[in-house]
Amino acid sequence: MWTKNVNSLSRHLIDILGLTLLFFIYGCSQTEKNEIHKQISNTMNYRASFCDPFQKDIIELGDISKDSIIDKFEKTPWADFLMRMANAKEDEIYYSPSLEIENKDTKHGLAISAVGDPNNYEFYIFYKRPKKIKSFFGLKEKVNDSYTSDKTGQTKQDVLDCLKALLNNDREYLSNTIGQ
Repeated sequence: MWTKNVNSLSRHLIDILGLTLLFFIYGCSQTEKNEIHKQISNTMNYRASFCDPFQKDIIELGDISKDSIIDKFEKTPWADFLMRMANAKEDEIYYSPSLEIENKDTKHGLAISAVGDPNNYEFYIFYKRPKKIKSFFGLKEKVNDSYTSDKTGQTKQDVLDCLKALLNNDREYLSNTIGQ
């Protein structure tokens, strides 16, 4: 009997908690919802790595603060790397200069590579994320943890827009811009 009363009380507390949460979510103004979203996205963890064209191993930069990601991209000497590559022997080059940023919480990330003439170069953007993939005529489904789509011919502004979308967890923008 005592156990029955405790179970009943537990169910009532869970119901009250659920209703409170629903009222809170639906009772928030759009401004409050935006502020909650902003607080959540500010707490996300990011990591970075860099591919130096002249080093065989990828350079793991480790954790990086959300506020320094755009700055890291803008301060990378893309044209200098491309100039050095233009004057180097082919066997001295391992990669295009590339910066990878990953949200460690969501596993969504961007890899940005510079290619082309040092005076007129473009970027390739690769968008990596977990995605459900259907196989066997759509009857079987599994998650590909590193599903990647890419887009070539991108400008610096295109990259900045995609980085901002990653930092704001705007997956819809990234999927629509880089590819499904």
